[in-house]
Formats: sequence, C-alpha cells, structure tokens
Amino acid sequence: MNDRLAALKLFARAGRVGNFSSAGRELGLSQPSASRLIAALEAEVGATLFSRTTRAVTLTEAGATYLTRVEAILAALDEADHEARGTGELRGVLRVGTPISFGLREIIPRLPAFIKQHPALKIDLLVTDRYPDLVTEGIDVSFQFGALPDSSATARKLIRQPRILTASPDYLRERGTPTMPSDLAHHSVITSPAHPSPTFSFAKDGRVATIRVESQLSMTVNEGAITGAKAGLGIAASSLSSARAELESGALVRILPDWDCGSMEVNAVFVSGKIIKPAARAFTDFLVGELRR
Repeated sequence: MNDRLAALKLFARAGRVGNFSSAGRELGLSQPSASRLIAALEAEVGATLFSRTTRAVTLTEAGATYLTRVEAILAALDEADHEARGTGELRGVLRVGTPISFGLREIIPRLPAFIKQHPALKIDLLVTDRYPDLVTEGIDVSFQFGALPDSSATARKLIRQPRILTASPDYLRERGTPTMPSDLAHHSVITSPAHPSPTFSFAKDGRVATIRVESQLSMTVNEGAITGAKAGLGIAASSLSSARAELESGALVRILPDWDCGSMEVNAVFVSGKIIKPAARAFTDFLVGELRR
C-alpha cells in the first residue's frame, strides 16, 4: 500500500474514532507513524484536517467535508478492485458486529467454510450485546435482533426466529411447570436483552394474554440468561437459536411451547448512504444461505 492510500485509510478511521493511536493500531501502525502520516496528508492537501488536544482529535470543518469524499472514494476503490480481479476473491479487512449468542452459536461455527473460500480476507469480529456504532467503530456489517435503534442504518432481513421461554429440569421439578402464561407471576424470570421488559404477551387460538413478572435476576448479555436458566436460577427468554443446543441436550426445557411469545427478526445492518463492501455483501449472502437451509 502506498503512503497516500495508507494516509487516506488512516485519516478515515481517525476521523471516526477521534484518536490517531486507535486508528493506527487497526492498520498496524505505531502512534508516531500514524501522526506523521496524517501530518504529511495535511501538508499535501494544504488544509488542517484535525484539531488536536491532549485527549482527542476532532475533525475541522474542512476535515469533515474531506472525510465524506474520502470514504466514498475508498469504498469505490474497494469495489473497483473486486470487479477488476473478476474472480470473486475477497481481500482486505471485513469488520463484523454481532450479539454474543448469535456470534458464538451461528456465525463462528460457519466461519471456516467462508474463510476457506476467501483465504486472503481478514475478519475482525466484534462480539457484544450492546448495539454498536457502525460509523465510529468502522463496522462493515452488523447482525442484530429486533428493531433498529439507529434510523440512519440500512437493514436487510436474514431470518425470523420465535422467541421462546426455557428453564432447567431441576428448576421445574422444584417450582413446577407453568401451563398458562398467568403462572409466570409465581416464577423467577431472568431478564436480558432478548426480552428486557417485565411484561410478556402471548397469543394462542385468537386469545391474547399479557402478564407482568417479577425479576430477581437481570443479565446484560443473553448468554448469561441461558447459563442462569441452566443453573436453575429461573426462566429465560431467548431466540430459538440461542437455546437450541441446550434444548437438544436436555439441559433446558421449553416452557409454554403451545403459546406464541412473539418473534425476533435478525437483520444485517449497514451504514446508510455508503457503498457496501464486496466482502460485507458476500458474507451476508453466505450467512443467509446457511441460516435458511
């Protein structure tokens, strides 16, 4: 990579994360090297692109305008390189965001097949149950459940999964198995990002039942709720895929299986207005094919 292209890529990341060191690390550059590249770029452009303080760097007005142009150019260049090769080979870095359960249970087990197809592609996987900032974190595609909090994002639906309730056999032997939604009022229900609200709605044969539960235990990650349910701490709500292995092994039992507890849509999310990276598009297509089998 020549210095000008490296400087543009560094500038684009630094403009989003507000830090030369962090942006440099992503590109394999030391902090002094990153600072020199940015200074050389500013000299070549003939404008100050960043305001610098001891704590952070922020884009100047000229820098913000330049960033918009540069990001479009880098995306177009990536697309042009991909088309010119004409082989479908993917190169560079693909940054993927995913919730913890979906990443551990659905994405990572399928990565070997995709990586085998594209050995020149490097994948950075951001696994977290918080909704990531696609722009500042430089994420090319993020797989998320449910409604999108970021109205500026573009989404493509992958699949829709039922939301289910599960508990361990030991818990059910001790506390009894709920047969009606109203029974949940007498049980311990673990709340998590899969269903953070204490209010549950169920449907069956045209009937709708709404019940408010008391939660003694709340989790910030869905995998924690599944682990808590396995340990006998209560009943957990999750997507079907998040508990499939435990259901198949008998570690968890599905509760109220004949009642509809809603569904959870899985979306591939992209930054709106940006050209989608060929690698992001290819990985999304690959995952759709795998999940819909």
